[in-house]
Amino acid sequence: MNIFNHINATSIEQAVSALQDGKSAPLAGGTATLAGMRLNISASLPETLVNIKGIAGLDYIKEESGMLKIGALTKLTDVYRSSVVKSKYAALAEAAHKVGTPELRNMGTVGGNICQGVRCWYYRSPNNSFNCLRKNTNGVCQALVGDNRYHSIFGAMSGCVAVSPSDLGPALVAFQAKIVTTKQTVDAEEFFTVNGEKTTILDQDEIVKEIQIPAPAAGAKSVFLKFALRKSFDFALASVAVVRNGASGRICLGGVYNVPRRAQAAEAALPDAEAAANAAVNGATALPKNAYKIQITKTLVKRAVEATA
Repeated sequence: MNIFNHINATSIEQAVSALQDGKSAPLAGGTATLAGMRLNISASLPETLVNIKGIAGLDYIKEESGMLKIGALTKLTDVYRSSVVKSKYAALAEAAHKVGTPELRNMGTVGGNICQGVRCWYYRSPNNSFNCLRKNTNGVCQALVGDNRYHSIFGAMSGCVAVSPSDLGPALVAFQAKIVTTKQTVDAEEFFTVNGEKTTILDQDEIVKEIQIPAPAAGAKSVFLKFALRKSFDFALASVAVVRNGASGRICLGGVYNVPRRAQAAEAALPDAEAAANAAVNGATALPKNAYKIQITKTLVKRAVEATA
């Protein structure tokens, strides 16, 4: 690991100011950031880590003004254990529970989970050994012609086929959540993108402050299902979040595209579980080694729709 500077920010203003030099990055749980730095995965790793864990008032779960509010520094374990989240936002609770191991959930934060970098093995190769498109405008997406077992089945955004690694992302999109940052409030559906090495719309000097989720309608049900090779802690090969009230609802896929993918055709097919499952993979175009993900996605959607009947 290269030598880096470390700043303990005690306020949002101090953190934002420290990030404005363009060579710094925020540090919360650190489970993804430090691993990437240890492997030296990029030529543009931060020279300074701005520790935001000491900022008071960003760790909470509360109901207020007809919505659920979750601070960006809230631990994933606390989201899963929250009685409010479990009872009214079951898909979010289960998504938090499916992240990593207990140790990672005890360290990892809500903000970190939605802002983490991609897990593509070409992108994360030690010592930046591949000329990755995400890190170099003259690079290429190695996964297009290489080992693409775990990559997108819905094409490439900006030429990249690495998938969104966030488990919380699909649940937040399905719940119509909003992400509150130091600069703006944006729908979760618009928060995720391909932005060079970043997976979000955040500027260099912008951090997430809060997640806001409107209270679901009376009688609504939700579920999050995930398929991973190592079920106890692995990243999703495919996942689905469904928030449903009778014949209407929202369906969002994870692990199959660059960003959490809203399955609007599947939503239109509700309440028919089989039809929704088939519609969810309309337009899927498998890469040479990942056609299996299409059937897994269909199965997850069918089961999730049935579970929310």
